[in-house]
Amino acid sequence: MEQRARFVAEVLDRAAHDRWRGSSVPITGDVADGTWVEVEVSGGVARPIAEPLARAGDALVDLLRLAVEQELDPVFDDAVRAEVSAWEADPGIDDPALVDLEALPFVTIDNADSRDLDQALFIERVGAGHVVRYALADAAHYVPRGSALFAEALRRAASYYLPGWMVPMLPPELSEGLVSLNANVRRRALVFEMHLDAAGACVNTEVVRARILSRAKLTYPGVQRFLDGDAPDEANAEWAESLSLLREVGERRIADAAARDVVRYRRRTVEVGLDERRAFVMFGGLRNDVERYSEQLSLLTNSEGARLLREGDEHAHVQAIYRVHPAPPEDRMRRFAEDLEELASKRGARWRWDRKGGQSLASYLRSLPWVGDELRLTRAVQRQAIMTNVRSTFSDEASGHHGVGADAYARFSAPMREVVGVFLHRELVEFLGGSGSADHSLMEQVIEAANRAKNTQRKVTALSDRLALDQLLARDQARGHVHTGTVMGLTEAKIYVTLDEPPVDVKLYRRNLPDHGKGLGLGRSVRLRVEGRDAKNRWILSPVTPPAGAS
Repeated sequence: MEQRARFVAEVLDRAAHDRWRGSSVPITGDVADGTWVEVEVSGGVARPIAEPLARAGDALVDLLRLAVEQELDPVFDDAVRAEVSAWEADPGIDDPALVDLEALPFVTIDNADSRDLDQALFIERVGAGHVVRYALADAAHYVPRGSALFAEALRRAASYYLPGWMVPMLPPELSEGLVSLNANVRRRALVFEMHLDAAGACVNTEVVRARILSRAKLTYPGVQRFLDGDAPDEANAEWAESLSLLREVGERRIADAAARDVVRYRRRTVEVGLDERRAFVMFGGLRNDVERYSEQLSLLTNSEGARLLREGDEHAHVQAIYRVHPAPPEDRMRRFAEDLEELASKRGARWRWDRKGGQSLASYLRSLPWVGDELRLTRAVQRQAIMTNVRSTFSDEASGHHGVGADAYARFSAPMREVVGVFLHRELVEFLGGSGSADHSLMEQVIEAANRAKNTQRKVTALSDRLALDQLLARDQARGHVHTGTVMGLTEAKIYVTLDEPPVDVKLYRRNLPDHGKGLGLGRSVRLRVEGRDAKNRWILSPVTPPAGAS
């Protein structure tokens, strides 16, 4: 079998094994068995070219094996890397066709460890409204159709995120370098200039290909501290006014969504990562306000981009791909309303959803108590509401997105991480420039790849979360730790519980519970101890005391 010049290998018996393609070559250097390392092949021998990715016993070893199973290869071939080198030599930053927006103090806001920065923002007040400029990395320029980079992006379809590690869609030299909107370097961008009225509604949008200079890489917690008045040193920064307006725009957009009865879920997120010892860590939290405001700008940009494409599709050869999300099926909503009626008969009328009287689901969920003794039950009811939803998909039909309340929605905001973003940027630029041609076969390939990527990421997340949960529960069993959690759902055979910390989901099997768990109703607090595994290798948890009641 012909060897690639570079690949990630597992080292065993003095050989570098390419698990993705089932081949191996001798390896030089003092590399221990069980180590995973990137190597370069020369003269039939592999040579490590960097520090090991993982060593025996690291959780990352399990994640690398998971990537192999899902065919997620972290290394790019020679043809792709050759194109990257060409772009690095001539990045097109001084393209005279670009609108020069370097004078505007754009900034990026992301997680502290993010290196692929897709978006930057700059907001100004205009009268009673605002102008929001939302800059998106110009990946489509560097990944043209017909190139090895585009073919590889189409094959991978997306970047895939695992705890503490990722498999990128584009080579890091692009996704973390030349294309990423890094601070204090000139970058190409597709800039949405969106004019909002006093209520936060978008009244006009213009899109240009531009050159920008981001002033800073900011983080969600850091910007939150600034908005809360806890970062006085940043008050005189040239982007301070723009950040102050972010809160105003965000709150107006959230109010606009509420007025349109868009359902807002207050989710507790679960973060799974790796600590300094390369062991899994799991922790939970709620998104801060800055994350919610930033999300509103992303949603607005994607909705406006979809609107432009849909309008163009009526008059020109525009190949639009939409993210569609149907409303929950009527039978699910009817069962949910019936379950709430039963709950109201047991726990009081405040839990009844007056659906027949015209109360929207969004209004009902907002009316529930989000503090105090009934918070657990509120979270459980919200979980049941979430379960009525169906999954979104990519399609060439603009049939609307229920989750964001948009007639049309498309994914423009992650062009370095989704091939559909690369495709749509090109389509929009061609439409606005009055050019372009149809390639329905390619569009169908992109749609298939984008939907496949969603399913793959869902599977990868579930499998990696299971690895982390296995580690957590094994440790808790060994030390006899007792968890507190909330009953989130019930079936005839199982009871679903979300632990308080970390807020992960576990299952209780009724046949293993006293009285088959009849006392564990929705929203009830329960204390659990890990007993071990059953014959099917499933974790067995059992209550250590009778149900403690709602809390």
